[in-house]
Amino acid sequence: MRAFGWFLAAVGGTLLLAAGLAWPLYSLLHPIAPDLAFHKIAGRLWQVTMIAGVALCVWRLRLRGRADWGWDLPRPDFLRQAGIALAAGLATMLPMSLAMLGLGIRSLRPELDAAMVVDALLTGLVTGLAVGLAEETFFRGLMFSAVRRESGVRVAIATTALLYASIHFLARTKIPHAEVGPDSGFVLLASTLRWFGDPGSMADAFATLFLVGVLLALVRHWTGAIAGCIGLHMGWVWMIKFTVATTRGQPEEPLYWLVSRFDGFTGWMVACWCAAIIAVVWASRASLERFRRA
Repeated sequence: MRAFGWFLAAVGGTLLLAAGLAWPLYSLLHPIAPDLAFHKIAGRLWQVTMIAGVALCVWRLRLRGRADWGWDLPRPDFLRQAGIALAAGLATMLPMSLAMLGLGIRSLRPELDAAMVVDALLTGLVTGLAVGLAEETFFRGLMFSAVRRESGVRVAIATTALLYASIHFLARTKIPHAEVGPDSGFVLLASTLRWFGDPGSMADAFATLFLVGVLLALVRHWTGAIAGCIGLHMGWVWMIKFTVATTRGQPEEPLYWLVSRFDGFTGWMVACWCAAIIAVVWASRASLERFRRA
C-alpha cells in the first residue's frame, strides 16, 4: 500500500499547504480584486500545489512513459475510444436526467430559454472535458498504474475508487469577506471535512461516486488506457452539469430522497443505475478487452 500512501499524502499534504498559504495570497490579491472569494483562491491554490504533489508521486514511484499515465495508445485509437465512450457516457446518464424530471425530483426552470440552454451545453462540455482529462490522468492513469504495479488490480480498483469518491467532498464551504482572517484557510479546511463527521448525510452520494470510480477503473483495466475513462467521465459530467443548470430540485417531492442533498443529482437512484451498468460492463468485458488488442 506504499503507492496509495504516497498519493494520499499528496492530497493531504497539499490541502494543509494550501490552507496555510491561502490567507497570505488572499491578502495580496484582495486589494487588487476585491470580489475574488476566499474559497476560490484557496481552491485554485490547492489545484496548483497538487501539481507539485503529483510531480513528487511521479518521481518517487517512477511513473515513466505513456503507459504509466494511461495514454499508451496511438492517437487515432485513443480518440476513437474516447469518442465511443463519450457517446456512451451521455447515453447512460440521460435516462437519469429524464427519470428525475418524470418523477418530479427536478423540474425545468421557469426562466429557461434558448440562451440558457446553449450556455448550459457549452459550460457542461468545457467542464466535462477539463474534469475528465485531469481526474482520469490522476486516478485511473498515474495512481492506478502505481498501485496495480505494487498491490495488484483489485487493490488498485478499490483504492482509486475510494480516494476518488472522498475527494469530491472537499472545497464545499464559503467564507464571507468580512469573516476572512489569518486562520481562515484552516477553518475552510475543517469545514469542508464536515461531511466525513456525518457519514449518514453523505452515504448516498459517496456510494454513487465510489461505484463510478469502480466502473472507470474496470474500463481502465480492460481497455489498457484511460481514453474510455475520459470519454465516459466527460459525458457524465456534461449531462449532469446541463441537467442541474436547466432544472431545479424539488425537495418537497416524496421521492426527492432518491437524490443526495450533496449536489441534488447523485444519490441512491444513480448509485443503483451505476451498479447495473457495472454488471453490464462486466458481462461485456471481452468486448472491452478487444480495444487493448486492436
